[in-house]
Amino acid sequence: MVTVVDYLLICLVSLGASALTFFSGFGLGTLLLPAFVLFFPPGISVAMTAVVHLANNIGKFLLIGRHADWSVAARFGGPALAASFVGAWALVWFSKMPPLLVYDVGARELTILPLKIVLSVLMIVFALVELLPQAGRLSFERKYLPLGGALSGFFGGLTGHQGALRSAFLLKCGLAKEHFIATGVVIACVVDLVRITVYGSQFRSELASADIGLLGAAIVCALLGAITGRWLLTKITMRAIQLIVGVMLLLIAIGLGAGLI
Repeated sequence: MVTVVDYLLICLVSLGASALTFFSGFGLGTLLLPAFVLFFPPGISVAMTAVVHLANNIGKFLLIGRHADWSVAARFGGPALAASFVGAWALVWFSKMPPLLVYDVGARELTILPLKIVLSVLMIVFALVELLPQAGRLSFERKYLPLGGALSGFFGGLTGHQGALRSAFLLKCGLAKEHFIATGVVIACVVDLVRITVYGSQFRSELASADIGLLGAAIVCALLGAITGRWLLTKITMRAIQLIVGVMLLLIAIGLGAGLI
């Protein structure tokens, strides 16, 4: 039975993660999933996290979507969608590879997979680029947007961590902070909708046994977090966003490399 303390924990994580990841463009699912796993089986937790993630992105779109650079969204998002299907099929092949290392932390068994090591190294490289002072002089021409979208989509289909690579790439396209956040939200909404549509039957079966009240509370708190992030947007600089993205990339990369995520 879900208690008041359980509601409080899920709501606080949803609110805080949503506000923080409003600027980075990724990380809500990574932070929220472990909270759900404390109370529900993994399958239900994944489904509930996906629904909160989609609702949060729709809320952010309503708040800031008008600032999206639609040409960037189309050139980046199209290849991302196509590549995500390729990545999903590749996941089936990679899942057969043996882990590099399995170790225990307390009662939890952690697994370090070759795939996550590759993604971790990529993310560390992107993070260092964002955190170095010279990063401000680095930019990508828009003709490389399809390539960035394909890489982001492929790893999204492969591991579900497409937002980190998307944000790292979009930061270098010369977008203003409002355009950067809004364009990432548009792409994320489309990817979320496609994923939930493709795996609709699985989500329906998993959510049938989910706690709808807790799910609704998480969605409301995530939306409140997005509203908080929108309010803070006027008080933050693009360099601050770069630093947030860089730190988030490093933390998630370390988590992936260590088998924690």
